[in-house]
Amino acid sequence: MVIMEVIFKIIRQQENSAAVVQTYPLQVEPGNTILDCLNRIKWEQDGTLAFRKNCRNTICGSCSMQINGLSALACKENVGSQLARLQHIQSPKTQNKTIHEITIAPLGNMPVIKDLVVDMSIFWNNLEAVAPYVSTAARQVPEKEFLQTPQERSLLDQTGNCIMCGACYSECNAREVNSDFVGPHALAKAYRMVADSRDSNTENRLENYNEGTKGVWGCTRCFYCDSVCPMEVAPLEQITKIKQEILARKQASDSRSIRHRKVLIELVKAGGWIDERQFGIQIVGNYFRDLQGLLSLAPLGLRMLVRGKFPLYFEPSEGTQQVRSLIESVQKAES
Repeated sequence: MVIMEVIFKIIRQQENSAAVVQTYPLQVEPGNTILDCLNRIKWEQDGTLAFRKNCRNTICGSCSMQINGLSALACKENVGSQLARLQHIQSPKTQNKTIHEITIAPLGNMPVIKDLVVDMSIFWNNLEAVAPYVSTAARQVPEKEFLQTPQERSLLDQTGNCIMCGACYSECNAREVNSDFVGPHALAKAYRMVADSRDSNTENRLENYNEGTKGVWGCTRCFYCDSVCPMEVAPLEQITKIKQEILARKQASDSRSIRHRKVLIELVKAGGWIDERQFGIQIVGNYFRDLQGLLSLAPLGLRMLVRGKFPLYFEPSEGTQQVRSLIESVQKAES
């Protein structure tokens, strides 16, 4: 049995007050979970430490927090794996130094109530905003149940694994800079509704998820949500699926977000890479229909001309035909 002393640095905070770092030394084994260690700190050293834990009451996801800078479940992460990860990513200056410290902080993008407990009201409100339940308003509700084939049900397996732990929401860069964005957790659940054969409100849902930057177009595709999800729900993948549903129903002229995706694909098909002159004109200027958008490009265009950065001509890349064939094959498979 390997016993080691680990210093736990816990970010503690009262509501509307500055955070402080408090350290707790603990004799632990590598296999001890972070939640086990927090329990011992609370029971043996400091009974005032606040954190959530309901895993053993079948409320999975309750103990989500930031552990060494990444949102994770405290009951799933253990001391050994966390120390190994720190050892792997440490700077060259300290590469030969053994690290026996673990830093624990509350989830991000949500206000702190106390210590590691955050107010998740906005998290739940944003989930409610996507209407995360099957609508049967347009159908006659059967006496017993709606039946699905195994194939129809399988489309819901991945998103159905979500335990609403908040890890993806905590790491979301888009949510950090855009308070209108509902978050990856909500949009992953939104795709579950879009894919559900029992739902009767798909078109209205897609219109809602397509609105401004509060829905799928607010996602910056940073991939953090997928990387921290403990249940492999892959929220970014579900957001992309919603985008594909929207794009299949919309024209490029409908919005700048739609044009961005469609124009990018068409320009790559045409030239192997993007003709930046056409890219700006077609997306921002809406194919010369949006005069205000075109004028907004003028200052940037002039600066590029003055500095010799404006591309006066476009030369297609090598292998354009192969790139075009690949994209068309994917599009054919998707349709």
